[in-house]
Amino acid sequence: MTEDAGSGRSISDDASARPLRVLFVCTGNICRSPTAEGVFRKLVNESGLAGRVEVDSAGTHGYHEGEPPTSQAVITAAQHGYDLSGLRARRLEPSDCTGFDRILVMDRGHLNRVTERCAGAGAAKVRLFMEHAPSRPEREVPDPYGKAARDYEYVLGLIEAAARGLLDDVRRELGA
Repeated sequence: MTEDAGSGRSISDDASARPLRVLFVCTGNICRSPTAEGVFRKLVNESGLAGRVEVDSAGTHGYHEGEPPTSQAVITAAQHGYDLSGLRARRLEPSDCTGFDRILVMDRGHLNRVTERCAGAGAAKVRLFMEHAPSRPEREVPDPYGKAARDYEYVLGLIEAAARGLLDDVRRELGA
């Protein structure tokens, strides 16, 4: 906390003063994490939390930096009312570890890699996304890259379930 010299009032880094920042992470940032970003962004907007929650996605690897999500990810999402068209792949940056409040990964491999990259305080923010879908037996979101449309549908269903659970948690956290 610092003091504003001009007014004599205290200024804090209170979480309520800035949006809650959520980052989704997969391998290349072209299938799972951009789908999660699109789904969660829509839920946030529909729930009236657009100014209070920021959503982004990244990949553990930079294989596809600057590329849009796969065409099948875009098509599958669009068939369910989600828009991924403006998204572009990016690699997880060290600043993401401190800049985001929640970092949600798609599988245990990502959990290990991202926890290592975010050593220290940032590591505590890293969780498996599917932890937000306790009614589902799956703990990981499988990679549909290069697979059939039905695999993308299955992945979207997992993401929707986890995103709804995450939204409930975020609402409680924000008192909304």
